[in-house]
Amino acid sequence: MKSITARRRHPLARFAVVALALGLLGGGYALAAPNGSTADAAVASGKADDVAKGKDLFVAHCASCHGLNAEGTKSGPTLVGVGAAAVDFQVSSGRMPAADPGAQAPRKPLDEWVTPEAIDQLAAYVQSLGGGPTRPSAEQVDPAKGDPAKGGELFRANCIQCHNFVGAGGALTYGKYAPSLNEASPTQIYEAMATGPQAMPVFNDSTITPAQKRDMIAYITSVRGQVDPGGSGLGRIGPVTEGLVAWVVGISLLVLAAIWITAKKRQAH
Repeated sequence: MKSITARRRHPLARFAVVALALGLLGGGYALAAPNGSTADAAVASGKADDVAKGKDLFVAHCASCHGLNAEGTKSGPTLVGVGAAAVDFQVSSGRMPAADPGAQAPRKPLDEWVTPEAIDQLAAYVQSLGGGPTRPSAEQVDPAKGDPAKGGELFRANCIQCHNFVGAGGALTYGKYAPSLNEASPTQIYEAMATGPQAMPVFNDSTITPAQKRDMIAYITSVRGQVDPGGSGLGRIGPVTEGLVAWVVGISLLVLAAIWITAKKRQAH
């Protein structure tokens, strides 16, 4: 017992205990934690060489704003940890690469080099940098498997403040705006909720579950096919446009009526 106690009092004993604890902790984490970059890259692309090809595409088309290693620059944010879903949303909608950096990147036609294969490769590369939200499956974004009624409730509670009650979009501050959802695919709608592009907040799975996201997709896509019973929808951006048209048309009719009455009186005299 005395010999054990003496060893415990040795000056190097405390360092040995700390080193042993750190070794056990590091070893346990390495065994328990999944290989994130490999697993996420496989989910993003399914091809082992997509990461290397994606890096070549990134250097050629994205590094000028986001840095050679996606670390970010003054012109563009870091992409480490944004995930494959963010890449698919931004590139498939034409927002990236940005033609003219400004307050907000608008949807635009795709560049010639942007193909489904190229998007897969870019997504795989960015996913390998630090993980992040992966792209949803076909089942997760299938409107036919969602509930439009429930989706409408969720959309009105979380989205109409910016996107309007039918997804027509609207203006925000500092030159930003909530874009119309009419051109967005079900996959892009899901990815936008999962990644929060630009001024949009992130609605992760703990805030809005994947099933609820699918319900919202079902609502948004169903609204597109609705017929406006009153005639022209006027962009479906609400009472401001309707009031403006009513005012202009009403005033114009009153002015024309006044001119017609005056002309009739002149003819009578």
